[in-house]
Amino acid sequence: MSGFDVVTLGETLLRMTPPGQMRIEQAAYFELEAGGTESNTAVALARLGVRTTWISRLPENALGRRIARTLMGHGVDTSHVVWAEGERLGTFFVEFGDGARATSIIYDRANSAASRMTADELPEALFGETGGRHLHLTGITLAISDSSAATAWRALELAQAAGWSVSFDFNYRSLLWTPEASRKGCHPFAEKADIVFAPIRDAQTHYGLPEEISAEAALAALRKMFPQATVILTLGGDGSIAAEPGQAPIRQPIFPGGGTIGRIGAGDAFTAGVLYRYLHHERRAWLADALTWGAAAAGMKFTIPGDMGVFEREEVAALVESGGYSDEVNR
Repeated sequence: MSGFDVVTLGETLLRMTPPGQMRIEQAAYFELEAGGTESNTAVALARLGVRTTWISRLPENALGRRIARTLMGHGVDTSHVVWAEGERLGTFFVEFGDGARATSIIYDRANSAASRMTADELPEALFGETGGRHLHLTGITLAISDSSAATAWRALELAQAAGWSVSFDFNYRSLLWTPEASRKGCHPFAEKADIVFAPIRDAQTHYGLPEEISAEAALAALRKMFPQATVILTLGGDGSIAAEPGQAPIRQPIFPGGGTIGRIGAGDAFTAGVLYRYLHHERRAWLADALTWGAAAAGMKFTIPGDMGVFEREEVAALVESGGYSDEVNR
């Protein structure tokens, strides 16, 4: 048995949020959370019962320890974190909108400890045949610095040399880089991945697909670029569409009747649900089931404040089984 089912690599920040829908200018205090797409995915996977480790670089201080202990508390292994004295933890501020006012995010992550990760700090012994089974990477890690992008590429090389599967999520962030830079950085990773995740808006942004393109046509365009991969295109309120190489597309709607308070991190929960079933299901029929679990995990995350999917596997399984939410009270 391998040491971990999933290995992921990336930056986790301290998230600061004014209470309720207050504006940052009004706030006398902030609610603190840990947040980062790779660690959000790792937490959701761990809570689904997947053995998961998260590789990163944290400052050797109370803020860094808070991040590590938060992840550990949800079952994520953090033994491969590199601790850096005298460096800083990246932060971000979330101001939740309401009605006509959109939710906005301000990042303060320049020169963070994680952005200084280097390939020679990778735990190469982990990347053996028995160290793990699957590597998950996202475009955010590529965006924060050249050295973190090089680290992610080396991790991909090591994982594939060991026979692991790899997933890659474009996860474009316009505050971190331009569409052109993102396309140049992300495309080689997607060409190597076994599973490619992309919101349809990222496919349009990166590859010039028309705004009015159908989901089927957008999926076909990405499948042509990445014929080796199972391509999973998320469609917001319209759910998702995906296809394995050489197979017909499959559509998955969102789960009806979900919440509205936990939209941030819902995509990471979706990814976790998909990867959970990918790793724990018969390959001949895994995709439809995985998309259902992804939709259920995302739907559950919409009901949970914060960045992380703080749910139990049994809760997601019950949602998959029922096909929707219930207003019953569990007593």
